[in-house]
Amino acid sequence: MLRHLGPQFPPEQHPELLVGLDRPDDAAVYALDDERALVQTLDFFAPLVDDPYQFGAIAAANAMSDVYAMGGRVLFALNIAAFPEDLPPEVIADVLRGGADKVREAGAVVAGGHTIIDEEPKFGLAVTGEVARELIRTTGGAQPGDTIILTKEIGTGVLIGANQQGAVSEEHWDGAVSQMMSLNRDAAEVSSASDLAQGVHAIADVTGFGLAGHLHEMSELSDAAIEIDLGAAPALGGLSESVAAGFGSGGQSRNREYYGARLTVEGDRELTAFEEALLYDPQTSGGLLISAGIIEAPHLIHELQQRGVKATPVARVIESATGGRLSVRPTETPRV
Repeated sequence: MLRHLGPQFPPEQHPELLVGLDRPDDAAVYALDDERALVQTLDFFAPLVDDPYQFGAIAAANAMSDVYAMGGRVLFALNIAAFPEDLPPEVIADVLRGGADKVREAGAVVAGGHTIIDEEPKFGLAVTGEVARELIRTTGGAQPGDTIILTKEIGTGVLIGANQQGAVSEEHWDGAVSQMMSLNRDAAEVSSASDLAQGVHAIADVTGFGLAGHLHEMSELSDAAIEIDLGAAPALGGLSESVAAGFGSGGQSRNREYYGARLTVEGDRELTAFEEALLYDPQTSGGLLISAGIIEAPHLIHELQQRGVKATPVARVIESATGGRLSVRPTETPRV
């Protein structure tokens, strides 16, 4: 559907566009001068939670994550909103307040926006950030020998579906909401620190394509193979119980259908439903995948944990003649 856009904007005619349509990534990057670049992204969606303040905060954190995934910092944001005519003004105000609080937490400012009337509420942000050109990190760039670190737990897609049916405990739901509202700012700042930045080769955030999808994209764009350690993948509390109760999502099914055909499971063992959720569950405001050199990775994990960031090594990059090869190393005892 987007293929016709590329020929209209050939890269050689737009050298300032450092990251654009020619290769998929988390955000666009446009050079300002030899040292600085702008990072631009846009994201919005319909409510995933009942609380309007939480909805606004999650949507804002999710939108800003794409700037952090490029190694940048957020400067300002514009609201993108659609609300029904009969939605109470105080509900709209809470959505906007939730988003504004997250932007302020990021050290940025809401500078305006646009609202339309629609039957289904929708909210998000157009976000502008900046990054030093030497610190730009794309989804491609992972190198053989790298350790890939995930900075949040997996399971928001399943838990959102289960919560809509009233089948998640308050404790587990609060944990999922807290994670979705958490910014990836600290993870991005640690990854860009002067003593670690050169060892960080690629960054992506985990959203709708799930762990398998975003690692496949990293593998393909990096011309390298990636092996996932499924035993290490961290799960949100309540994920196992929700999967056992039969909860999932359409996004998970689509991810399984597409990416399942593009990965191999070592030992040809059948994956459990829980293990498939770890691989394919679409995430909202998920963590960063940070591909770091074997020397720097342990120091990066330590510094992330010192900042209170969940940092789990979940995969490694291996030599490959062609990119896009994804393999899964499951535990001997299936995870359920």
